Amino acid sequence: MRLDGRTAVVTGAASGIGRATAEALAQAGAHVLLGDINDEAGEAAAAALAAQGCGADYFHVDVTDAKSIEAFRQAALAKRGRVDIVANVAGWGKTEPFVENKPELWRKLIDLNFLGTVMVSRAFVDGMMERRSGRIVCVASDAGRVGSLGETVYSGTKGGVIAFTKALAREMARYDVTVNCVCPGPTDTPLMAAVPDKIKEAFARVTPMRRLAKPSEIADAILFFAGPQAQFVTGQVLSVSGGLTMAG
Repeated sequence: MRLDGRTAVVTGAASGIGRATAEALAQAGAHVLLGDINDEAGEAAAAALAAQGCGADYFHVDVTDAKSIEAFRQAALAKRGRVDIVANVAGWGKTEPFVENKPELWRKLIDLNFLGTVMVSRAFVDGMMERRSGRIVCVASDAGRVGSLGETVYSGTKGGVIAFTKALAREMARYDVTVNCVCPGPTDTPLMAAVPDKIKEAFARVTPMRRLAKPSEIADAILFFAGPQAQFVTGQVLSVSGGLTMAG
């Protein structure tokens, strides 16, 4: 699968699934614009890709801030002229009983996981509609499909991303802009590293394939939706969870 000549935006690209996605898209030939709030890690990720001969640039973006997203959009268009692929990977979660949640946690989850995806998609979709071509890939979670113990509001935000994906896909289909969603199961990321070992072990035990996902395995699914083989696929939700959730 080749993406030569395409420009891709990846949010949350400094680490984990976002960085793996940036690598997959860049290695397929796309020029990748990496966005994140972690400037040091983001710059390092872009530099590593450039050292491999890939096209990559890093830009600071806070997906909870509309002004930051607009600045990111302007910088991306100034650099490349157009954006063909948007991978909404930025996200965050915290495992805690719902009754112990503070409203501040709810707001952070909603702003980052749901509204961030909405705002970044909105920032780049106009150009795709005008060109009648584009790919938007949203990263939700299987928690949004079946719920996750200790991640109640997180699950709600990811369920919102799934519904947003399907609705936007319906609106964009007439413009030949596809919108699809990847739902990871438990994945070996820096965020997962903060989870107690006994919980990670429990995740592996209940997964039919008996392990956590690798970030690159999630990135492969994103790459599929971003590429030419998926040109007639839209509004779809793909779980990459080793069989943990076999939702219809």
